[in-house]
Amino acid sequence: MRGSRSKIFFRKFVPVLILFATGSPLCVAPLARASARKVSSPAAPVQAARIAPKKVIIDTDPGTDDALAILLALNSPELDVRALTVVPGNVTAKQGLENALKLASLTNRCDIPVAGGAQHPLFQKLITAELWHGANGLANVELPVSKCTADPRFGPDLIIQMVHDAPHEITLVPVGPLTNIALAVLKDPSIVPLVKEVVIMGGSISGGNVNAAAEANIYNDPEAAQIVFQAGWRLTMVGLDVGNQTLYDQAHLDELSKTHGPENDFAVKVLTFLIGQEAKYGAGGGSPMYDPLAVGTAIDPAIVTTEAMHVDVETRGEFSRGETVANRHNAVERNVLHGDRYIIEGVDHVTPNVQVCTGVNAEKFLQLLNARLARK
Repeated sequence: MRGSRSKIFFRKFVPVLILFATGSPLCVAPLARASARKVSSPAAPVQAARIAPKKVIIDTDPGTDDALAILLALNSPELDVRALTVVPGNVTAKQGLENALKLASLTNRCDIPVAGGAQHPLFQKLITAELWHGANGLANVELPVSKCTADPRFGPDLIIQMVHDAPHEITLVPVGPLTNIALAVLKDPSIVPLVKEVVIMGGSISGGNVNAAAEANIYNDPEAAQIVFQAGWRLTMVGLDVGNQTLYDQAHLDELSKTHGPENDFAVKVLTFLIGQEAKYGAGGGSPMYDPLAVGTAIDPAIVTTEAMHVDVETRGEFSRGETVANRHNAVERNVLHGDRYIIEGVDHVTPNVQVCTGVNAEKFLQLLNARLARK
């Protein structure tokens, strides 16, 4: 059933790609592997193996917590950020690209490609969230005009090219709606087995934040999310369940405020805004660090605990559209028609497709976030 369902999704959504893609078709070819590592002679001293930074592409809709996630990534030696691709969500695609370029400039990382992608979700109108992120998406903090320029490539094409250039090495970290990732999969399904892993911020197995059922990133493009969840790659879902436990409070802010610099001061302003919004509209007690936690999970997977589940995305429900429906038991009853009724004749196993985060060492993560934002 999974195979046939996957084919239906691909047949249904491939025409959408034509609507979004720009320019000529992308031709990609894997680059030659790096030359073999030199072998030390027997007399050479033994060197401790150095762990290479994890190559990541961050797909983002910046966004206040997106901005903090990007700062965390760019100040973490465990990660090698290869690109920022921009998707509409918290703000429009145009505003998001401008924000991403300003963040690259703020961190003096104009060497990182920053590429725009889809302009709106696959099948629904865009929902933006200036209420939660400020009129400009960055807590109304006006950063200097960017010294960086946008990469001319279409975001999904850039993802495809980089995955082929570094097969089995790229980790995708989408912290916004999954439109760009879905478009990349639809255009070139061969990237799925070549991606090392996907760590998304999105979803929930215990209710939503935009309504009773759905989390915002998934709600903003449920069809794209279902494509990504069913693609067949290694996928970790860092959802509301764990994000809500990572409350950045005034004590953490006071600690960060002791440090200064262009990035530090910007982060303090953003976090002050977020804590204020949470006090005004939320439960108070601090602001959840949703997007930074996804990056933190890419840095150190031991920060979270996970459980393998089969997850589908609801795309039709009147009250549940965008819900990530998790099968905690990875099993379904087998109903067989007998005359005018169905009879349960057994239980069938359902293969898990997602590592769902179910726990987090919140204080360890928040200390990591503060240290990296302070550039320590």
